Amino acid sequence: METIITQRAIDFDRTGFEDQELLDIYAAIMKPRLIEEKMLILLRQGKITKWFSGWGQEGVSVGTALAMNQEEYILPMHRNLGIFTTRGIPLSRLFAQFQGKMSGFTKGRDRSFHFGTQDYKIVGMISHLGPQMGIADGIALANLLKQNNQATIVFTGDGGASEGDFHESLNVAAVWDLPVIFVIENNGYALSTPVHEQYRCEALVEKARGYGIDGVKIDGNNILGVYDTIKGVKKYCLEYQRPYLVECATFRMRGHEEASGTKYVPPYLFEVWDMKDPIRNYEQFLLAEQVLDEAQLSIIKQDIKEYIEVELSIGANTAPVFVDTDTELEDVYAIKPVTGNVRVIDNAQPNADLGLPASDLRLIDAIKEGLHQSMEQHGNLVLMGQDIAEYGGAFKITEGFVQDFGKERVRNTPLCESAIIGGALGLSLEGYKSMVEMQFADFVTMGFNQIVNNLAKIHYRWGQSADVVIRMPAGGGVGAGPFHSQSNEAWFTNTPGLKVVYPSTPMDAKGLLIAAINDPNPVIYFEHKALYRSVSGPVPKEYYEIEIGKARVVQEGVDISVITYGSGVHWATEYAHTHDYISFHILDLRTLLPLDYMAIRNAVARTGKVLILHEDTLLGGIGGELAAWIGEHCFDLLDAPVMRCASLDTPVPFNVELENNFLAKARLDEYIRKLINY
Repeated sequence: METIITQRAIDFDRTGFEDQELLDIYAAIMKPRLIEEKMLILLRQGKITKWFSGWGQEGVSVGTALAMNQEEYILPMHRNLGIFTTRGIPLSRLFAQFQGKMSGFTKGRDRSFHFGTQDYKIVGMISHLGPQMGIADGIALANLLKQNNQATIVFTGDGGASEGDFHESLNVAAVWDLPVIFVIENNGYALSTPVHEQYRCEALVEKARGYGIDGVKIDGNNILGVYDTIKGVKKYCLEYQRPYLVECATFRMRGHEEASGTKYVPPYLFEVWDMKDPIRNYEQFLLAEQVLDEAQLSIIKQDIKEYIEVELSIGANTAPVFVDTDTELEDVYAIKPVTGNVRVIDNAQPNADLGLPASDLRLIDAIKEGLHQSMEQHGNLVLMGQDIAEYGGAFKITEGFVQDFGKERVRNTPLCESAIIGGALGLSLEGYKSMVEMQFADFVTMGFNQIVNNLAKIHYRWGQSADVVIRMPAGGGVGAGPFHSQSNEAWFTNTPGLKVVYPSTPMDAKGLLIAAINDPNPVIYFEHKALYRSVSGPVPKEYYEIEIGKARVVQEGVDISVITYGSGVHWATEYAHTHDYISFHILDLRTLLPLDYMAIRNAVARTGKVLILHEDTLLGGIGGELAAWIGEHCFDLLDAPVMRCASLDTPVPFNVELENNFLAKARLDEYIRKLINY
């Protein structure tokens, strides 16, 4: 039978490609298209609940995946089915993921391609689109530190290229000379918003020049062009240790997701891009080159269809989700490994005799010592933050660290909090530990998404540890005003997957920081600026931990229990010292997530009268949660209502007199008198 060759809209260059390689590429690009055809049928049958189409964009996915080595990380988006199939992930496992089954990558805890897998070196996106670019920076940094000559490739869309994470991540990659390939899939629409409503530059690749890096715009529907370009770009990135931006012009032939439809797209665009279909054009090219004929095309398609049916049968017959509350709670956190090289000190009770050589240190010096000893213990610990290298940080905690550990491990960062926190997660994917210093806790808002949606959820979603500590200089009392004085710990105690610690003494500051660094989970480590140089105490010289999640009894008493942390510990002990006719039981929580509920209950039982004291504002502060828990679980132990003493529900004022009135300490005497007279 005579084969009829129609005119192609794409020019392919087969230079350097053998026939068999061209056939393999055809099978690779046809697989996601046929899978999608099947998924659309299953969607209409109600066997899957949602589908994000990559129809028409397969050339980008498959071409890039083929150009990367199997051990090199790819961070795709939700239209990149071809990356997952080209990497060899069985469709049965993907199908179980789409159906929310236990055998899926997230055990039913997340949908679609929102997962990662170390087995296939893929890190999927989260719904916020941009944060994976910072993660790619961190993976590339790890590759740089390991000197393993690997590149990292990360995807975003024309819409995502407007996000702050895009700009931060390109900037960090450029400043740190990271071998990252940033790929923009420009399909013309961010959901329904056309590109002329998204940006005014002629092409998104022009943005590369603003960061001092190179870029190229290519036809994303030309799979051979994509493959060849990415191969060349990767070689450049590795040879010169530089990032690169690739904009792929393409088009999605279906809706953002099936339910959204395509009414917002002018019909003529479908006609134009249908002529540029990446698969049909490649088929015509192979036929014209006589690499295969119609009979071989049919065989390849039939083989793929049979594979799909077999895999779907396997996926459909896997066990459904088994609901077990204990397992759900246990999987929020990674299990901390048992190590024999660190001593865990139990100083939970007052006047504990530790019998250890100690020095009298200020709180700031104890933090510095704990961080320095951790750097000595962990050769894979990387410190990152603004001005933390030669300058030593805003509070000089890392002063001298560059001389001791070098600039590779003590890294100044641009003002790119989101990209740096994402980078910390990327380092964790490659087995590194990291500490990120916020110059002030107030500035963490710039990286909030990375913390609460990436770091906190990644272990629960697909079992990946986020071995990251974020140090947070916080609190008022130093006349620093509303943007350098906030107590924002409650923002994070409402986020499962994080651990939140807040030491009040030098001994706890060192031990909790070491414990935080040793913990494989993300830890938000608060340190009160006003206590840095005003509080001193004995600190063991050795390398030790204070257990995260265990409160400390500061002093025992029988009249009133004060449950507090941070600066509140010192306000309470000072008040108790000047009012010795009242017997105070003072509990320092130290860890705010997870809470030590047993210690809280014991404190309630000691006196029957409870005051919760914290520097944070009243509404939404952690005191409300503590009061609710005590009311629910310890009601029979109470002799008076639980009271909360907190700061005013205003921003933190600059004027010292206004600030003193703002702080909870100004109302401490009032609440004590209410309780003692109840």
